[in-house]
Amino acid sequence: MNVPADLKYASSHEWARLEGDVVTVGLSDHAQAELTDVVFLELPKVGRRVQTEESVAVIESVKAAHDIFAPIAGEIVEINVPLSEDPAPVNSDPYGEGWLFRIRIAPGTSLDHLLNAEQYRSEIS
Repeated sequence: MNVPADLKYASSHEWARLEGDVVTVGLSDHAQAELTDVVFLELPKVGRRVQTEESVAVIESVKAAHDIFAPIAGEIVEINVPLSEDPAPVNSDPYGEGWLFRIRIAPGTSLDHLLNAEQYRSEIS
């Protein structure tokens, strides 16, 4: 299972990459493998303010539907629009082209509550 060391992870299987004051969020390789083929994504609206662990999106696969949670509080500033037409990159490239949305983190918020790669690997094994 691919678990990049430079990312943070939520127990709900979202990954987070901090770049300045913006966090890019996607679904972990483990989660996409469990879901199998993703067929539909309902992404959040740009401008929406979210709280940590709030359900912000829905992903559907041939197997099940699954809520996607915000790993951090802030404002949705961008969504990966092409995934609305073709969600396949969530399965084929979950840490690259399969990213889901970006959140500008709320002032005073940190990613300290998220798991590092080693902790996440332990949780999913």
